[in-house]
Amino acid sequence: MLEEMIGTYGVLAVFFGAAIEGETAAFLGGVLAHRQLIPYWQVALAACLGSFAADQFFFVSGRYATRWSYVQKLLGSEPLTRVTRLLEAYPTGFILAFRFIYGIRTISPVAIGISKVSAARFLVLNGVAAIIWGILITAIGYAFGNAVEALLGRLQLHVHLLIALVFASITIVAGCYAVRRRVARHSDRSQA
Repeated sequence: MLEEMIGTYGVLAVFFGAAIEGETAAFLGGVLAHRQLIPYWQVALAACLGSFAADQFFFVSGRYATRWSYVQKLLGSEPLTRVTRLLEAYPTGFILAFRFIYGIRTISPVAIGISKVSAARFLVLNGVAAIIWGILITAIGYAFGNAVEALLGRLQLHVHLLIALVFASITIVAGCYAVRRRVARHSDRSQA
């Protein structure tokens, strides 16, 4: 029954998961593709489109909806200030990379929307970055599924997903810690 439900709604879940949460949903989508519950190309496409759509929404929010309470809360906040500094220093590189930096993913498109970056430029760079991100993260999930199967054999689906979820969580926590340290060092150097 679980496999049937995943086959029916899995692509939609990856789309919304990639839009709302990000890496974990795309990673688990890759694991599901490895289990041949959903074709890999559908999972990768759903992750790309979900990420692209969410970031376009937040960009438009920053550009045209500065009165929304979410945008108002961000204006003048320390994270938005840090993101803005990085955006001003490396505009193209930042737009291509922000979705790979955990902790600033949802505020970055708002900051870009508030900035002078043109909508057309963001649209193109966001599309390129979403394609790279979606294919890369789902491919890592797919490869992780291969690794688990090679080490432990073909597991039941719920065990496979639990192992993948634990791995993704550990990776995200370690990545957050590394990024925070790097951003803190960069901020200390720029303030000195």
